[in-house]
Amino acid sequence: MRIGDAAAAAGMTPRALRYYEQQGLVTARRTPSGQRVYDEEDIRRLKAVRELRDAGLTVGDVRAFAHLLRTVPADGVPDLLAGESCAGRCSAAEAETVARRRLADLDARIAQLSSLRARLAARLGEPGTEVMDPTGRGGPTGQGGQTGQTGAATPGGSVRAGADSGPLFRLAAAPAPEAPVLRA
Repeated sequence: MRIGDAAAAAGMTPRALRYYEQQGLVTARRTPSGQRVYDEEDIRRLKAVRELRDAGLTVGDVRAFAHLLRTVPADGVPDLLAGESCAGRCSAAEAETVARRRLADLDARIAQLSSLRARLAARLGEPGTEVMDPTGRGGPTGQGGQTGQTGAATPGGSVRAGADSGPLFRLAAAPAPEAPVLRA
């Protein structure tokens, strides 16, 4: 089948299919006129790639065990990641190692985002929010770059969250500017 039909059968766009081909996850055969042609085995493989991507794995993760995609059972990926042996056709341990590494990365990112959210919520004065020490070694952190806040303290006591972010802001009410005195 041609690329449009193959992409539709696999639940993706032709552009995504071409990308997966560039990444070495599937190999199309070519007609004498140079058009890509895919068979049912390619569709099964592309569905497995899509399922793994939907589960949170990156293209690089999938590429790490792309050689196992040939051995994925017809009923899909769950056997591959469940630690079963795939009847000797693939190394489930290899796939599980990659998946567990991605899970740990996602957990770390979630923790980082939760910490950033808590810091912003505390700065906005949301009730019941405290900025927690992300290291887990202490209680709530204080203001102005004390324990647990990541980044570098700035001269004004604010903390920079990262190289691309500006200083964290304080939402304390600013004093009203004094009106200029007009003299005649």
